[in-house]
Parts: sequence; structure tokens; C-alpha cells
Amino acid sequence: MDACADPSIQEIVVMAGAQLGKTEIILNIVGYHIDNDPSPILVLQPTLDMAQAFSKDRVAAGLIKSTPALRGKVKDPRARDSGNTTLHKIFPGGAITMVGANSPSGLASRPIRIVLCDEVDRYPPSAGSEGDPITLARKRAATFWNRKIVMVSTPTNEGNSRIADAYELSDQREFYVPCKHCEEYQTLVWKNVKWDEGEPDTAKYMCEHCGVLWEDSDRVWSIRNGAWHAGKEFTGVAGFAINGLYSPWTPLHEGVREFYAVKKNPEQLRVWTNTYLGQTWADAGETIDDYMLSERREQMPAVPDDALILVAGVDVQDNRLEISIIGIGRDDESWVIDHVTLYGDPSTPQLWSALDSQLFKQYETESGRQIAIRAACVDSGGHFTNSVYSYCKKNAGRKVFAIKGVGGEGKPVAGRPSKNNVAKCPLFSIGVDTVKDLLFARMRIQEEGPGYIHFADHLNDEYFRQLTAEKIVTRYHKGYKKRVFEKIRARNEALDCMVYAYAAYAIIGVNVNAFADKAEAINEEKRKESQKIRPERPNRSFVPPTRKGFTNSWR
Repeated sequence: MDACADPSIQEIVVMAGAQLGKTEIILNIVGYHIDNDPSPILVLQPTLDMAQAFSKDRVAAGLIKSTPALRGKVKDPRARDSGNTTLHKIFPGGAITMVGANSPSGLASRPIRIVLCDEVDRYPPSAGSEGDPITLARKRAATFWNRKIVMVSTPTNEGNSRIADAYELSDQREFYVPCKHCEEYQTLVWKNVKWDEGEPDTAKYMCEHCGVLWEDSDRVWSIRNGAWHAGKEFTGVAGFAINGLYSPWTPLHEGVREFYAVKKNPEQLRVWTNTYLGQTWADAGETIDDYMLSERREQMPAVPDDALILVAGVDVQDNRLEISIIGIGRDDESWVIDHVTLYGDPSTPQLWSALDSQLFKQYETESGRQIAIRAACVDSGGHFTNSVYSYCKKNAGRKVFAIKGVGGEGKPVAGRPSKNNVAKCPLFSIGVDTVKDLLFARMRIQEEGPGYIHFADHLNDEYFRQLTAEKIVTRYHKGYKKRVFEKIRARNEALDCMVYAYAAYAIIGVNVNAFADKAEAINEEKRKESQKIRPERPNRSFVPPTRKGFTNSWR
């Protein structure tokens, strides 16, 4: 906040982990300028929906309503002649406008003195066709000599993080804390967190100078007595970086426990690195080795018992259909059950009838349970779009979905379906790069368990070459770095099929863990029933008939 009030600082960059007060910084700046230094203010959120939520939940209900000094200066939008809306609020001497980085109209026209950019690593590369949203917002403030541009965010991937790039160009301030014992200053880093193996509750922080182990109370004391120090010469941009070790609200052992939960899963470890350590994630490699992946083939029954649901992905080529059948189990552990090629002309009904025999047959699990494919996605982006629409529309009740892949970072796995096509067939947009990122992370998992992918032993070497036929590269678009997937081999059908299968799983939204819990409960109940001891039947002896009759008596 001192930097915000310093006239020599025009730009402020805050790179921090999650729940460390980044958004509170923005709210405090808004409140300060409404009350003390009225100015036109712009708050830029990743999307328009997030801008609306921020306005309602954080600005209106949180900041203004709970602060008496601001309550009388910003009228309720519902008041007569207030001139205020959800996204635009007027106050004496200025106004605050909240927009989404995906909305080019919100980034046009008005001059702005204070530009506040929240979670910049989640912004799209371009606001519609207008270009980089931060550049557009920065131009709004160009006419003010006393402008202030603030960017805050949790970082994402190395080489493609807006906030990391901005911090690199700043004076790179870090928070130094003193040791209670030797009084030497240092930054808090993960390598100095120590604990007994397998016992997160024993976690302590080790002073890098004297080696004394701090209790949590010592760490909190150090934080309260710390100070910011710059690592580079100041040139107008003040940068601040901080991680979860500085949080006074989070005990050290909680961070260690979170680390234990994710350390074997690159996908989850990336999130933890971004949100707890406040650092960018560097991929272990830009490609996946097909030979190393093929070495993981294993003998398995037609369908393992742990595979609770089946999904399929179908890629349409000019002379064939490629189909992958994937089993999904607890914690998204998965099994590639089969990959099938059906040759024929996709414009003829014969080939689609052959697809029926693959998608609608019954499979048998190791224990004899019958299981069918729960959902399938068929790619409509080739030369046989109408044939795909016709097939999927006919089989919509069987959860066979027509899909179209959409490239680019940050796209949802599956968007809402649209019927804006000739056949009026529900068409799902699939964020293919998002799914590929997920799959590449899971292919790197080496131990069976959450997220691990199993491969059946009958899958041939060509399957693995196709599965690893793309690599991640960094490209520049309008000056902005983008991570994109590029082919390194001609054929990538296996990868596409796996992407489509996972998209099918996302579309139906099955809670596979709840499904697993239910299945385990049923199996446990059956086991208990089988183990129940039946009561012994009493010994029965035959009593000869008495003189009074021929009645048989049993006792």
C-alpha cells in the first residue's frame, strides 16, 4: 500500500500464492481512492462473469457496505437516479468500472487513471480481436502523469506467465524476516522446511544461518518483524513476490500435508507449486517418450474391476474410424482397454453400423460384471461433418456426442452444446489443449494410483508413437507468448482419441469416487452376507407312532 501512494511508482506487480491477500490489495486501493483521492478506476477481471461476481460480492457487499466512510459516497444501483450499475459505480470525483479481459467493448473509450488487473495469468491472449487486454487497459491510462497500473496474480507455467514476466522487469522485492535466535535476515523458502519422513505434523522451519528449528509461533513472529528488500535497481516498476510460507493463517504442517498429497501426481503438483509456493511450473519435458510409455504395457483382463465406467473417443479419417475405449476408476486412475481401427467410407452407413458394434456392446469385467460404454465423443471437424451429425443425433440418447476441438490455453474441457448447425445436432466445443496438458501430466506419473494411466499389453508400438506425436512449444502471437501443441509425427489419432474419450467423461460429469464408494459398499455388504453364520438346526429324532394314532412327531 505504501507503493500505491508513492508518486514515483507507476506500476506495481504482485506475484503471490493463493489466499495471500492479492484481491484485498485491489479492494484497499479502490477504497482509498474513493475516500481520499477520487479518480477514474478500472478493475480488470479474467472474464465478464468474474467481473460481475467481484462487483457484487467483494465491492458492493464487502467493501462499500461494510465501510461507513464509503457507504455514503457510492449509491446503491437500485436507488433512484443513482447512475450506478453492477459494473459501473459513480462516486464524487470519479467512478469505478469493472470489466472482463475477454470483453473488448469494456476496454475502449474512457480515460482511466487507476488500472487494477486481477489474476492476469488467467486472461485470454486477446480481448476478442483487439489484442492483449493488459496493453489495451494500459493505453487507457496513458494521458495521466500520475497513473497507477497494478497487476496481481498467482503464477502459472514457466515461459508463459504474464505475472512472472512482469515481475522479471520490476525491482523484484522479496520479504526478508529475522531469525529470533541469531537475528539474521532471510527469505522463507521450501527447501528449509524440515520434518520427519511421513510425519507432516513434525514440520518446522530451519534458519539458514544458525540452523535452529522454528516453531510456527517463531515463524509468525519473524513475519511480523520482516521487511521488503529489492533485488534489482528500481526503474519505475515495483515488484513483490511472496509464497504460502509467509501466511500467518496456515500452519507449516498443512503445507507439508498438501505436498504429500500431490507429490506423486505432476498435475496436482503443478497446482500446488503455483498456489502454495507462488512459483511458475516448469514441465519435466516438452515431449513424452513413446518407448518409455510402451514399457508400461501390462497384462489385464478385458476390463479390470477397478475400471468403474467406460468412455470412448472416435476420430474420423477419410477412409476409417479410429476408436479408443478408456476405463476410469477412483481418483481418475485410468486404463486404455482397446484401440480399434474400422476401415471404410465414412459417408456410407455400413461404417457407422460397424461403429455401433463397438460402442454398444457389453464388456465383461474381471469378476464377470457386465459393463457398457457410458459415453462417447465423435470428432466432427473433418470431411464428414454431416455424417457425424446424423450419427450422433440418432444416438444422442446413448450419450454419443458430436464434438469440435478448439485450441488455445485456458479453454474449458467441454463447453455448452450448441445446435447452430444444419442438422440441429448438439455440438460440444472441446478445449483440446487443456485436455492434452492434463494427459501429458498423467503420462508422466510413474506410480499406480491417482491419475495413473494403464495400457493393455495388446496395444502395438504404433499406438504409442501416435499417442506421443505432439510436443509443447512456445510461440509469439502479437507479442504475447503462447504454449501450443505441434505435431512431430504425421499420425496422432491415438492422442486425439484419448482426448475425445476424456472429453466424454467430462461431459457426463460422473463423480467416479462416489461411484466407487457405492460399489465398495455393495461389495462389502455382499461379503458380510456371505459370512453370516447360519443357526444350527436342532437335532431331530423320529418318535414311533403311539397307540393312539399314526402321527409322526418331530422334536
